[in-house]
Amino acid sequence: MHAPQHRVRTLWLIGVLHAFTHVYHVALLPLYLPMQRDLKLASVEQTTLLLTALMLVYYGLSYPLGILADRVSRKKLLGWGLAINALGYMGLAFAPTYSFALASVVVAGVGGSCFHPAATALVARLYPEATGRALGLIGIGAGAGFFAGPIYAGWRTTQTGDWRIPVMEFGLAGIATAVAFAWLADEDNGGEAKSPANADLGSSPPMAPPAGAGSGTTPARGPSLFPTSALWLLFFAAAVAFALRDFAGHSMGSLGSLFLQKAHGFTVKEAGAALSVIFLMGVVSNPLFGHLSDRGRTRWTAGVMLAAAVVIAAYPHLPRGWLTAALAVYGFFFMGCYPMVEAALMESVPDAVRGRVFGLFITVGGVLGNLAHWLAGRWVERLGAGAAQTASYHGFYLLLAALLVASLPGLLCLREIRRREKPAHSAP
Repeated sequence: MHAPQHRVRTLWLIGVLHAFTHVYHVALLPLYLPMQRDLKLASVEQTTLLLTALMLVYYGLSYPLGILADRVSRKKLLGWGLAINALGYMGLAFAPTYSFALASVVVAGVGGSCFHPAATALVARLYPEATGRALGLIGIGAGAGFFAGPIYAGWRTTQTGDWRIPVMEFGLAGIATAVAFAWLADEDNGGEAKSPANADLGSSPPMAPPAGAGSGTTPARGPSLFPTSALWLLFFAAAVAFALRDFAGHSMGSLGSLFLQKAHGFTVKEAGAALSVIFLMGVVSNPLFGHLSDRGRTRWTAGVMLAAAVVIAAYPHLPRGWLTAALAVYGFFFMGCYPMVEAALMESVPDAVRGRVFGLFITVGGVLGNLAHWLAGRWVERLGAGAAQTASYHGFYLLLAALLVASLPGLLCLREIRRREKPAHSAP
């Protein structure tokens, strides 16, 4: 059994790893144009493809890593994942050619894919009585990482004149953090946090995990993810729906970087600072909405996603001086939806399959959603001289808002999965 202070310490350490995982996802956003010049690439589409490649590997391996998260030590998986992620960034910092850079981001994606299946399953297991709040708290780390990545990368590139410097520094910091995590974090020993279930928080009663689930002992045969074809259909419908959300969110980063620099004349430093506020607001909204959603998951999640969609639709129509503030409002609502959706998914399935379920969920949604980086670069490249005109972007931003609204039925799918699975969850 985890002592209360041990699970709190483990929770915050996972939050630190969460920060680094997402630093590596967004640090390249303001660097597209300097990287294009340095690597002598023909188009910006090739630089945005680097981030798409990283994220496709990251999400594409999530299901196999989810299987590992249900069968081996989740702590070790988290620590080794960050170390490999950081080594990929170190390779990128020293990449002499585009091919080497592409190989480096693939390595980073392999390491990064370890985090979410292992971390989400472990947190849901440690905090069955308040899963949304716990995931919201580690979401502070995500917000901090998302914030630090673009603002630091943009600032250091402007200061040094070399985009490789911040990339190398992020890699070194990640390696040091992986070592510290291996030393300080507690092993997941298969115990369950024994707190009474609180019906008002919308959580399921704690479930005794089967032997070997996430404890480092491999069971002879893992349970099936979903026992019926109807549940499988609901699950894939939810995953595809939230892929639309992810496409909109990732587009706001890559398209936003190019929109600010090409249509509004932002420098690399200014673009990095503007994009970072999206994620800074997640430091506030993740724990806030995660906690509030424990009292009404679907209602709160739908509300914040609709608010974010309104801001997206209005964004390209705003004057230059309002753009950074609008990104802050957008980030406050959009980033807050992630811990709520993750909590809804984790509460829908037993602990023994959570790693695999989450891994498969983000594989489906992530692979589709992360095409956004490459497609945004390709679309802006095809605008030609029109990329300097704000009116050229109106239709794209309206499409992103529509995609976010279209993802809302995914919430109903998750609620139906939980309703059908609930008798199994309640079994002694």
